[in-house]
Amino acid sequence: MTLNKNEKILYSRHLLLNEIGLEGQEKIKAAKVLVIGAGGLGCPIIQYLTAAGVGTIGVVDGDTVDVTNLQRQVLFTVDDVGKSKSRAVANRMKQLNPYVKFNIINAFLSSENALDLFSQYDIIVDGSDNFQTRYLCNDAAVLANKPLVFGSIFKFEGQVSVFNYNNGPTYRCLYPTPPKEGSVPSCSEIGVLGVLPGIVGNYQANEVLKIICGIGEVLSGKLLTINTLNNQSFVLGFEKNKNIHITELIDYNFFCGVEELEGEIEFSDITSSHQLIDIRTDIEREIKNIGGKHIAEVDIRNNPSLVSKDKNIVLYCETGNRSKQLIKDLNLNLQSLKGGIKKASQL
Repeated sequence: MTLNKNEKILYSRHLLLNEIGLEGQEKIKAAKVLVIGAGGLGCPIIQYLTAAGVGTIGVVDGDTVDVTNLQRQVLFTVDDVGKSKSRAVANRMKQLNPYVKFNIINAFLSSENALDLFSQYDIIVDGSDNFQTRYLCNDAAVLANKPLVFGSIFKFEGQVSVFNYNNGPTYRCLYPTPPKEGSVPSCSEIGVLGVLPGIVGNYQANEVLKIICGIGEVLSGKLLTINTLNNQSFVLGFEKNKNIHITELIDYNFFCGVEELEGEIEFSDITSSHQLIDIRTDIEREIKNIGGKHIAEVDIRNNPSLVSKDKNIVLYCETGNRSKQLIKDLNLNLQSLKGGIKKASQL
């Protein structure tokens, strides 16, 4: 694809780089990149790929903007709260670069749509925040023969790698099995430094541009780990596990141990006969709650008799994971609020 006069001015700083130049910028314009997630990682990924002039960017996200997102998802404003993330991001980025085509997929990635979506793009970028989607991205990228640019964040630390690049190592080579459900809390449960996804997301965008232009050393078979508290970073090398064979997409909720609890209840089914118990920490409750009694999870674990065995009692937390796990671990004959107050707040 050739650049017009205005594009040459817009991308002039790239054209001055010997490693990119006109040929490289034309490759960037011809590239099609699919970004999974328009949240903390997705925002900087999409922003810098748009500014760089990637010709076609697909955005996959079925979520809506919440006010708690604004601390780190910097493409959104208070006016976007309640709106589709994928649409809000695309609308914002069209103002940054009118030469980029956006494909909006206002849905979550699933085993049903992944292969069809991946087949339409050159590079896949994983900006998801859960293990089910990460394994799904990996397996679909392998089956579709696409490179996958990975990033993850946890409190003050981030990771970046590139999987399935030229048939190189994959996510499963690094993490063959997922952690136990509930053992790794999400940022909505444990918090995250606001600038961290910006740092990690920009590293991911950098890897995408290197792959497109064929420059530098791609993070294939390498895991970059960044600690923002002590400014330390290191690269861990890992090799392809030739014993791993991916032949089809599977049930990733089951694979990651995400179980449906018989006693889970939807927020819309809560009545005046139910008693809500918030098992989160004091600071979480102070930030946001949906009422009910407050008994912290740690106190219930130390003394299960603090909650009665009335079946109309409903435990709730931020996402539903902790309340569900607590009921399972202590064999409590209680109900858990499905999706926690995060889902309840979206209704």
